[in-house]
Amino acid sequence: MRRTPPRAGIKGRHKTAGIKGRAARAGAGHKGPAQRAVPKDGSCRPYDVLVEQTKVTEASVRDALRAVVDPELGDNIVELKMVDKVELGPDGVVLVRVALTTPSCPLRGQIQAEVMGRVGALDGVSSVVVETSEMSREQKAALMARARWKAREQGPRTTVPARARVVAVSSGKGGVGKSSISVNLAAGLAAKGFTVGVLDADIAGFSVPRMLGVSGQLEAARDPDDPARKLIQPLVQPVGEGEVRVVSMGFLSGEDEAVMWRGLMLNRAVQHFLEEVAWGDIDYLVVDMPPGTGDIQMGLARMLPSAEVLVVTTPAQAAQKVAARAASMARKSYLRIIGVVENMSAFNCAHGERYEVFGRGGGQRLADEIGAPLLASIPLEPAVALGGDRGQPAALDPTTPAGAAFAGLVGAVLERCPVPEMTNCSARLFEALEVAAGPATPAR
Repeated sequence: MRRTPPRAGIKGRHKTAGIKGRAARAGAGHKGPAQRAVPKDGSCRPYDVLVEQTKVTEASVRDALRAVVDPELGDNIVELKMVDKVELGPDGVVLVRVALTTPSCPLRGQIQAEVMGRVGALDGVSSVVVETSEMSREQKAALMARARWKAREQGPRTTVPARARVVAVSSGKGGVGKSSISVNLAAGLAAKGFTVGVLDADIAGFSVPRMLGVSGQLEAARDPDDPARKLIQPLVQPVGEGEVRVVSMGFLSGEDEAVMWRGLMLNRAVQHFLEEVAWGDIDYLVVDMPPGTGDIQMGLARMLPSAEVLVVTTPAQAAQKVAARAASMARKSYLRIIGVVENMSAFNCAHGERYEVFGRGGGQRLADEIGAPLLASIPLEPAVALGGDRGQPAALDPTTPAGAAFAGLVGAVLERCPVPEMTNCSARLFEALEVAAGPATPAR
């Protein structure tokens, strides 16, 4: 018996028109004709309708754009919030607006080409229009925050043990005594029985070797865990019940020889000292940072994301304001600030007079401004300079005012940055079990 199609009543017209309407709208954004539905039994019926094809959506476009990576920032343009707009037009035309940090961005052409390629490959897209705009100040700040966080997550593997506390002694300018603070802090910690690494990150302005009284040449030896690899051996100096292990450009270059390198080379040298030095099982790594907030500072934040910053200033307001920039950079790089040290606070004369040569209160003002504690005020004392010239840190003589102030600084750092006790951790327990069990017996 022949089957007749239903009348085109109100319900039929609504159903047919609705499906055809959806198919037409879907077809407007797709290549090729829409396909007809074919019943499972293969028969053809007069009331067959058009079936809607897969439709391109804003979500699918944004998913495709996740494959477009800004090579300078190392993350995709969606996560970096660079995709300002996605608009789906008729006939499969897709408009994408990308916000750049500057209209003259040298990567503009590359990003445009990748956007066109990724979006153009989607089913249903006939053409892609890419527009560019300039980011607002707020967008740029958010972009850089995301990029810095991503850099932390993708930092290279270093030879600094995970348990070591890394203290980066920093300031926004030179001449405030970062090296003096670094050396005396390291010597004071070692005198307490700790093993302290000292990294002289001021590649072009090194002074740590003389101030610690360490001399010699850096040499490399094979890594016992990987005989095919060689590691730089730090120079070791016993101090009290502990020791310092020092790496500096001063062990590779003459003390009077200028190191004339650009920022990229300077940063690469610090990276070598972090990746290719046999630091061993140190408790602390004290890093004497160069002045400023440039390549080395950014590189260290990326390579040592667990580093903690000790900000050094003098009482002078000019030094305090510049040191605040170092604190600002630390926070933008997601580094914790331990506290502030005021160096050269005052000169106490033998007859009892006190001379505030560089002013007063800069350390406390800075501490209040950045919300960190003032850990110590180191007096302006000839013993500090004399000890630095002779390689005998003033921190080793607690009977002097400067020595007592350095002892207070060491105590404050130990309190705020204690070395974690690893005896009960899983890794140490497994090591103890392996030692107790002895070498494995080969199976027969």
